[in-house]
Amino acid sequence: MSRDPRPPGGRPRPVQAVFLDIGETLIDEGEIYGRWADWLGVPRHTFVAKLGALLATGGTQKDLFQYFRPGFDLDEEQRRRAAAGVPNGFGPDDLYPDARACLSGLRAQGLFVGIAGNQPVEAAEQLAALGLDADVVGISDVWGIQKPAQEFFERCAQIADVLPDRVLYVGDRVDNDIRPALAYGMRAAFLRRGPWGHIQQDDDVLRQCLFVLDDLATLPKLVADHNAA
Repeated sequence: MSRDPRPPGGRPRPVQAVFLDIGETLIDEGEIYGRWADWLGVPRHTFVAKLGALLATGGTQKDLFQYFRPGFDLDEEQRRRAAAGVPNGFGPDDLYPDARACLSGLRAQGLFVGIAGNQPVEAAEQLAALGLDADVVGISDVWGIQKPAQEFFERCAQIADVLPDRVLYVGDRVDNDIRPALAYGMRAAFLRRGPWGHIQQDDDVLRQCLFVLDDLATLPKLVADHNAA
């Protein structure tokens, strides 16, 4: 059933659905990278510094692991970590402090709220255990679609059952989140936190964003004010 796009007695709202990315939007990945550094025997500050250097020159997380362990096989290393009692993933302590209130504040407005990001299959169970206030959780490896593919954003709009220009996608990456969401016709909010949020720059793209955020605490009011204007 399609969600009613109109508040009681009002006009259709410009933003009817909000989808939020996972890593560095809802989940603080600092400790996750720290645990990988420990596993690889690399000082944490060195590991994170190299990550920043790679991102600034167009590299990726895969390049980071390959740099410190040539021939790195993620699946194999995750199996080894699990067998050693230090599995990869996230839990309640990795959730950003503003995440729960933001999700609840958006849903309280009658908006469709989704969580959707590039994550392994195991992340679905980890997110479910957090009990977050969302209508749907979308995991790339469950969907079989990864950002920045247009099909990923199309899936979000289809699940929310609203037109793309009524969907706000919130993320910390210009390349994976903001640019492809805008290209698909969605609205976008750029979140400046985490390595990508502070390293990636594209002023032309950011000027097209509905919001540029330093945290999620302000998002519910910004959306409410925008819909009321």
